[in-house]
Amino acid sequence: MKTVIEPFRIKSVEPIRMTTPAERERILREAGFNVFLIHADDVVIDLLTDSGTGAMSAAQWSGLMRGDESYAGSPSFYRFQERVREVFGFEHVLPTHQGRASERILFELVGGPGRLVPNNTHFDTTRANVEHSQATAVDLPIPEARQPAVEHPFKGNVDVAALEKLIEEVGTERIPLVMVTVTNNSGGGQPVSLANLRAVRAVCDRYELPLFLDACRFAENAWFIKLREPGMQDHSVQEIVREMFALADGATISAKKDGLANTGGLLLLRDETLYQQACNLLILTEGFVTYGGLAGRDLEALAQGFEEVLHEDYLAYRIQSVGYLGRQLTAAGVPIVQPPGGHAIYIDAASLCPQIPAAAFPGQAVVCDLYRRAGVRAVEIGSVMFGGHDDEAARPHHPASPRLELVRLAIPRRVYTQSHLDYVIEAAAEMADNAAALRGLRIVHEPPVLRHFTARFEECD
Repeated sequence: MKTVIEPFRIKSVEPIRMTTPAERERILREAGFNVFLIHADDVVIDLLTDSGTGAMSAAQWSGLMRGDESYAGSPSFYRFQERVREVFGFEHVLPTHQGRASERILFELVGGPGRLVPNNTHFDTTRANVEHSQATAVDLPIPEARQPAVEHPFKGNVDVAALEKLIEEVGTERIPLVMVTVTNNSGGGQPVSLANLRAVRAVCDRYELPLFLDACRFAENAWFIKLREPGMQDHSVQEIVREMFALADGATISAKKDGLANTGGLLLLRDETLYQQACNLLILTEGFVTYGGLAGRDLEALAQGFEEVLHEDYLAYRIQSVGYLGRQLTAAGVPIVQPPGGHAIYIDAASLCPQIPAAAFPGQAVVCDLYRRAGVRAVEIGSVMFGGHDDEAARPHHPASPRLELVRLAIPRRVYTQSHLDYVIEAAAEMADNAAALRGLRIVHEPPVLRHFTARFEECD
């Protein structure tokens, strides 16, 4: 059959409040043109993030009832631990309340002034936690990653030659670890090939450096490897995941993505000493090592989620439904990062609104227009998220190339149907037809870190 259907039935629903254009204009202005500050009840289609916003299965909901809330040694933890070890092949497993907690623990231990952490592209909280430790986050994507319209099957790959050059320039003593984000969120949700991971591993072995994965979307990345990488078509997704993680010395994971749950994270480690140090920090700020800031019911939901995310009918539906959105937007004249990513579509705001300079935040202008026009909430990934105090000019060893000005439409897992996506397509197409009328913005309030969450704007004249 040619039609790709949702591999599930809908068992419970919640209503969507349909707002009017006048209401949305008022709401947007009251929120300082920052959609993070809009009440979720005032959003029609919420594509702000795919983190923790998915729908859980009947088996996950039943797991919530089984959750054991013992402070130490909960049976729910041991079921969670067994599943995580089975999926990822790591002995040392630490639960955390979400991925940024794992990042905070890791970089508190290995970061510090004068150190550099290379990655294909750090996402916002990863970069913030690296830089909070006073280390420097360095992005080393392949050149194709900085060209939105260019097609490449593994556009999330690390530039291996640039990585080796960086190591030679600064010395191994300044690099505590090398990190690879799978899939590459800031780069358009693009996958990393197994061949590229092996090449990065070879560089790390040559210089005796640890390799870590930022693996929030590990299953989606594995599915792309199965689809696109020569010789991998006959491998199961579970086998590919194990091959990916066998190359790593550790991983941070937000289980709010491919854990198919509403909260939770992981820190996976091989080094015994680093593991013990991480345990001490976990107890200090998250909770005991057998719950890590999570309730027992959350651990049960995660154990089930890490099984369901490897179901290949689910992954086929997931990737093809996002691809459908991307193809329809392209056909409607909306420029996007090509090819469509795994968890989201990224509108190329710089191409869509050439009249708005980067300093006036073209991505934020697109975000505001989508909300005004249709109540669709998206997120800017460009000069708002990564500019200002994080300006590239202030960063040594950062590639001297223009920052991408993107708008991410992140698709929550198992939440929206094709008709919801068609509604988004219609809104984006109408916006593209009127893109010349979009106005830039200026910041009137800016926090010192992660400014995109709480900054406030006003429109330029």
